Amino acid sequence: MAGRVAGKGIVITGAGSGMGRAIALGMAAEGAVVGVLDVDAVAAQRVAREIAGMSAPPAVALAADVSQRKEVAAALDAFVAQAGRLDVHFNNAGFNRPMHLLDVTEENWHSIMDVNALGVLIGIQEAAKRMIPNGRGKIINTSSIAGRQGYASFAPYCASKFAVNALTQAAARALAEHNITCTAFAPGVVDTPLWTQLDADLMGIGDSARPGQAMADFAAGILRGRPAEPGDLVGTALFLASADSDYITGQVIMADGGMVLV
Repeated sequence: MAGRVAGKGIVITGAGSGMGRAIALGMAAEGAVVGVLDVDAVAAQRVAREIAGMSAPPAVALAADVSQRKEVAAALDAFVAQAGRLDVHFNNAGFNRPMHLLDVTEENWHSIMDVNALGVLIGIQEAAKRMIPNGRGKIINTSSIAGRQGYASFAPYCASKFAVNALTQAAARALAEHNITCTAFAPGVVDTPLWTQLDADLMGIGDSARPGQAMADFAAGILRGRPAEPGDLVGTALFLASADSDYITGQVIMADGGMVLV
């Protein structure tokens, strides 16, 4: 099958819904053998079945908590056993649970940081271990506008995404000698289940008064005039996964419709 990532083995974490699902479908449509990895095994299997209904290579459904190294390692080993190799790994899984700054608890901090930051570190390490013997690879992390500026009710989430940017740069330096690049892309407001939950959570802490207000308020400054749909991020993801980006590493690509200009 002809395509920008034809024949490549690509794993996407958090691929059971939202952006991860869209990226998985986009990679499959371009000829990749996709590992659909999610903490929700049923969701991963559902997306793998969607791919099976396309004119695309069969996908591999994988289940793992990205903050648990043994689970990630086992999932990647299972993928390599079926696909033959790991060429590209997307550290996309993440979540947010907003709290006012003075209300942030240790549990809130650790739960977000464990998935969004530690999970990216583990993903980078375990993917790299399986790429080094091949002499090349690409690791792509999902950052955020929250990795460029702090938001009052998102302190742990912002800290986790600043950490993603730092890990992207550190990995780019550490893995360059192995011909492995590490990049990231930073979405803004994306209409996904994560934002649906976020909208409800922000109402719950009094930051908004009605359904949809939080998204509308955050999206008001988007130069492109609307929140993103998951499919809006697929082109950037494909660029970073393909040979077109071979000379790029250590960079965070803003893909936010013009919310944060840096």
